[in-house]
Amino acid sequence: MPRVSTDQLAARRQHILDGARRCFAAHGYEGATVRRLEQSTGLSRGAIFHYFRDKDALFLALAEQDARRMADVVADQGLVQVMRDLLDGARGDGTDGAAPDPDGDRSWLGTRLEVSRRLRTDPDFRERWQAHSAELTAATRERLERQAAAGALRDDVPVPVLAQYLELVLEGLVSHLAMGLPADALDGVLDLVEQSVRTLRR
Repeated sequence: MPRVSTDQLAARRQHILDGARRCFAAHGYEGATVRRLEQSTGLSRGAIFHYFRDKDALFLALAEQDARRMADVVADQGLVQVMRDLLDGARGDGTDGAAPDPDGDRSWLGTRLEVSRRLRTDPDFRERWQAHSAELTAATRERLERQAAAGALRDDVPVPVLAQYLELVLEGLVSHLAMGLPADALDGVLDLVEQSVRTLRR
């Protein structure tokens, strides 16, 4: 029997994560039954759970992947850019220069909302999630500290307060988009948020 390469294993694992993301977005964590996961991934139960111990491990791996992606964007461009990417993805209009995505980032929104819900209702999940939440907070603070050192950040508010402010705006944006509320003015809102953490004009 031919061996499966590391690249093939990684590709199969990512294929499962992509299908699971769609399934969790469409049905929520509780509604994402094994049968629905099979349909969404095009794989059998045995194939899915060969890579992930159970549905909980699959969801956590998916949420971790999104958290790492966000932390990378934050480190490079800041948390407001994460919000802009999320807004563009939710519209699926390609206004960020990328090809239009008919599903947008609503699947990511679904994952994010499930994370928020489980943080409120599942103490075990909350405990496991703390490290990933801390990673995003650390990336945000480090980015803000670099901006402060460069003189680009307002100096009348402590960095930890600004970091928490931006994280709260992110959570509000996720909820707003998930509820299907109008997004027309949100570019201007994000411009305002970005300006609010920059150096104050004298």
